[in-house]
Amino acid sequence: MGLHISIRESGDVTVMDLQGRSTISGGESELLSGHLQGLLAKGARKLLLNVRDLSQVDSSGVSIIIETYVSLKRHGGDLKLLCPGGRVLQVLNVFHLLDIIPSFDDEAQALASFATRSYSASS
Repeated sequence: MGLHISIRESGDVTVMDLQGRSTISGGESELLSGHLQGLLAKGARKLLLNVRDLSQVDSSGVSIIIETYVSLKRHGGDLKLLCPGGRVLQVLNVFHLLDIIPSFDDEAQALASFATRSYSASS
């Protein structure tokens, strides 16, 4: 099974649902990269990657996630992960990615974590 990507909006957060696998051998990593670059070009700054149904990710997929995370941070945005498990969780742990990128098991909590905290006085 290749990679299937669906994109939806929840408020100002873009949710990307990934299903299948993201590996360099099948070209899925290029597909993932293209979708993420497209979202960033359109101005997406809050991105939640739902990896619940992602069965496999290799170093190319991890690299794309890291590049996207760094790019979003540079532009004042953020990237978070939803429901990593199985082999995907193992790979993310090997790369210590979950020490850097926040991960959630509940979509509502993940979405709420994007809420901007402003300490400026409102008029």
